[in-house]
Amino acid sequence: MGEEQGTQEPDAAPAGTGAESLRVQRVERAEQLRTAGLDPYPPRIERTHTNAEVDALLEGVESGEEPDLDPVAIVGRVVAQRGMGRASFLDIVDGSGRLQVLIRKNAVGDEAYERLKLLDLGDFVAVQGSPMRTRTGEATVGATSWQVITKALRAPPEKFHGLTDVEIRQRQRYLDLLANEEVRDTFRVRSRIVAAVRRHLDERGFLEVETPVLQEEAGGAAARPFETHSQALGEARALRISLELHLKRLLVGGYERVYEIGRIFRNEGFSQRHNPEFTMLELYEAYGDYGTIATLLEELISGVAREVLGTTTVSFGGHEIDFSPPWRRIGYHEALREYGDLDLDEFGDTEALREELRRRGFDAPSEASRGKLIDIAASTLVEPHLIQPTFLLDYPIELSPLAKRKAGVEGVVERFEAFAGGFEFANAYSELNDPVDQRERFEAQQALRIAGDDEVELADEDFLLALEHGMPPAGGLGFGIDRLVMLLTGQTSIREVILFPQHRSLTGQDEE
Repeated sequence: MGEEQGTQEPDAAPAGTGAESLRVQRVERAEQLRTAGLDPYPPRIERTHTNAEVDALLEGVESGEEPDLDPVAIVGRVVAQRGMGRASFLDIVDGSGRLQVLIRKNAVGDEAYERLKLLDLGDFVAVQGSPMRTRTGEATVGATSWQVITKALRAPPEKFHGLTDVEIRQRQRYLDLLANEEVRDTFRVRSRIVAAVRRHLDERGFLEVETPVLQEEAGGAAARPFETHSQALGEARALRISLELHLKRLLVGGYERVYEIGRIFRNEGFSQRHNPEFTMLELYEAYGDYGTIATLLEELISGVAREVLGTTTVSFGGHEIDFSPPWRRIGYHEALREYGDLDLDEFGDTEALREELRRRGFDAPSEASRGKLIDIAASTLVEPHLIQPTFLLDYPIELSPLAKRKAGVEGVVERFEAFAGGFEFANAYSELNDPVDQRERFEAQQALRIAGDDEVELADEDFLLALEHGMPPAGGLGFGIDRLVMLLTGQTSIREVILFPQHRSLTGQDEE
């Protein structure tokens, strides 16, 4: 975009003396504005139109025409500046898009025109003037007055043509958003995905609720919590690792369909698909089971994709993934046999399974429980093959201390995980509502903890008490909003869909 040659490029500079010298110049220009009686950070401004609204006003106006339209007042960040003697052009950007501004010396006066020398790229300006089209057909506002409304003391990143340094992009997300329109688009889509999920659940009669972030016991998942201390209570507290146990309490209390979208905190490592702080959706439906939940999930995800993207097919990791129902269903044991040539029934003894995995070259620690070993096998042998949406059904009981046993099948529970793109993005059970069985499962988990496994389910006595008052049969579902956004936007790293992902302090060690 631009009317003439001679665009001023951003005065970006590497960190260090060059960047600091540019900052000093900008501070001096801010002081010059103050000396002239102009506040470079005024408390309020007038705005009558967005850039997109001005562009719409000029629809049908011919090139070179200055139509008889009411004056407008616009605002935005300066991203380009071109001088032509007695006239100058600015390109300014607001939340709706980019627009050209023409500042003529005879229209704004000598003093205001000379003040352009104090303008830097990245500054915010307010412009009053008349909409017009230049001779090249550019939608433009011919300024009658203008002012700086925010003086930027640091230069914008890399010529506004894109910021590519991943470290800077994620640590200073504001620069990433400033420089990369596609990044802003990703997070707009994320917002629409979350809104669509809420809308679909609300229409199905689910009630959105909020449950505690600080908990006495961080239960509901096999994960290590972040721990803190309540000064007022004089007691230890943990940041929640799941939404599950409090939402189930609400089923005991009489609600039949509940859900929550909330932040979860797990004291674990980083990877392409893991961030210690992430957003989870969990829902519970009384009188449902993992079968009804599977149908709900495939209808929910396909419906959200159609609403937000206009299609159920997305590109991810070099694959075209189709979320339209029905999704493939395959049993856990069957999948291990099909993809890994591993029959769990042949390795009923934990040590035998450990030795088999070691024979295959897997890391199978001596302290790993049978459940951990099974998970290691499936993660390596099965999950990478599940590209199209797939329900992996009927899990070994060792992996699922909160799920109901599958009738007539020893050692198996009614649980599924949903996969796409080669990774898991949703988890569901027919919920265990037998308080005696649940206590026994918690006790078995505690035995594993004593043996050295610190990523096990913790017993929650109040939850067990709630179960003894009676929880109806129910199906439950949890899925990571971040992973869903990854799949629907084609991003292969979770950090690209979290506005402010976790990083080590710059004063600490280099990240792995």
